Amino acid sequence: MFRLDQYAYNNRLQKVHPGEKVAFALVTLLIVLAAPRPLIAALVIVMMAGAATVIAGIPFRFYLKLMLVPFSFLAASATMIALTISHQPQAGLRGVTIWGWTLGVTPEGLYLAARVLLKSLGATACLYFLSLTTPVVDILAVLRRARVPALLLDLITLTYRFIFVLLATVNDTYTAQVSRLGYASLCSSYRSLGQLAASLFIKTYRRSQELFTALTARGYQEELVVLETVYPFSWTFLCLGALFDLFLFFLMLLT
Repeated sequence: MFRLDQYAYNNRLQKVHPGEKVAFALVTLLIVLAAPRPLIAALVIVMMAGAATVIAGIPFRFYLKLMLVPFSFLAASATMIALTISHQPQAGLRGVTIWGWTLGVTPEGLYLAARVLLKSLGATACLYFLSLTTPVVDILAVLRRARVPALLLDLITLTYRFIFVLLATVNDTYTAQVSRLGYASLCSSYRSLGQLAASLFIKTYRRSQELFTALTARGYQEELVVLETVYPFSWTFLCLGALFDLFLFFLMLLT
């Protein structure tokens, strides 16, 4: 999580206007969800991976590790979609028959599983491209200009902030427990894990109270006001993104 935020501030597309990147990611995401053929989603996965690693300069190994996290869950879900259990013979069903019940796969089930898997990975690739090339403060600035309610933006900001607070607290507490052999045995591991969870709740609640006190002392009036960075429009990125989305749109119509 820390490296993801680090790459968002240090990549080759960081100076591109965030509105262009948000629009490009959302339009491509809508095309992936609307396309009836999995070919569109496969192209988006490849193109977004190339844009993030080759153009933006994100390390390929780090990007691959990020993609493997949702892929493990999606692969398990796609496997369950592909499997078919039937008590009656079906055309194209291939599998194992036990006591009159057949557990196997059909061509339709495999196609549906592949379609769901590729669509989900394509949507994930679009969001990864946006999160790896655009800091959250710039995304919030775009949402603020789009007239998103200030309360929702404040909730997003505080939630994003406390993700890092939570991770830092877990890392510090876990390091202290390991240095004292808190996970040397199975029994001590369970005891240390329970202490970690209890300590995490108390410390996080305390940090939230300190943050609210600090905001109140600085004149907080139910809206977080921050300075926004002014970015110039990149006509090169805008034209390339538009051409890519038009290509996907016409390909979707043809297929």
